[in-house]
Amino acid sequence: MEIKDIIAEQYGIPKFPEKTPDAMAFVPFQQYNSPTYTPNQGLESGTMFPSLNKPFYGSKCGGNGD
Repeated sequence: MEIKDIIAEQYGIPKFPEKTPDAMAFVPFQQYNSPTYTPNQGLESGTMFPSLNKPFYGSKCGGNGD
């Protein structure tokens, strides 16, 4: 089984196009049946989809505050 088939099966997302070139990014469309934030939560988060809300809390490399 190819990786595109495994991803589609495990995550329930559409399969990649048949002729996707090597080393080219492909981002599937956001599924409309995904949970969403309220309009105010979405505005504060910068996205309507909780699964895409990935705030950055880190610091510089190493974490020593260099």
